[in-house]
Amino acid sequence: MFSILAKPFGMILQLLYQLLGKYWLAILIFSVVVRLALYPVHKKTITSTAGMAEISKKQQEIQKKYAGDRETINQKTQELYAETGYNPAGGCLPMLIQLVVISGLFILLRNPLSYYTDEKMVFAIHESFLWIKDLSQPDPWVLPILTGIATFFAMNMSGSAESMQANAQGNKGMNMMKYLMPIMLMWLAHSYPAALAMYWTIGQIILIFFNLRFKKIREELESGKSTKKKKK
Repeated sequence: MFSILAKPFGMILQLLYQLLGKYWLAILIFSVVVRLALYPVHKKTITSTAGMAEISKKQQEIQKKYAGDRETINQKTQELYAETGYNPAGGCLPMLIQLVVISGLFILLRNPLSYYTDEKMVFAIHESFLWIKDLSQPDPWVLPILTGIATFFAMNMSGSAESMQANAQGNKGMNMMKYLMPIMLMWLAHSYPAALAMYWTIGQIILIFFNLRFKKIREELESGKSTKKKKK
């Protein structure tokens, strides 16, 4: 299924390479474009999770009040989500989209000659970049470590609302993911083409900067809700 995406991704990277003349630069610009395209999705997730502390508190109250009655707890929780406009699946959407994109890129970069039509790309994929001697081969240490660090900070900054939800529901597994995911991606980056690890790392660094902006948006929304309550 993901192989369908490999061809258009190949066309985009090929076009970027023709315009820029550097394969690493084409990867960088592609990473930026994907993240900018996902910005509205991330922003919508942040707005939907604004006031998560209050929602978590109400969830705990529901669980205590209807302890043992799972059906009523689920019903009241859904009513709470509808009332506040919170979508519990919203936080997963950006990650799911990224997994789809990286799966298509993985197929492309593992079999580039099957999707690139320009003969120059045969040599371009083997370009070096800084300490990386060949972007088509795995970087054993530096890039995987950068991948893990960037992923950890990006997830930690964007997962505050999700962490509050997890604590309210007693879901330790959700909180553990922000530690397990960076380790898993660091291990995968150790064996994947350096160009793919580079794409992911750049994307996570951009997401860190987005999260700085999202933090302000969340604070503004939450302060706005608090002001409305005081007026009431």
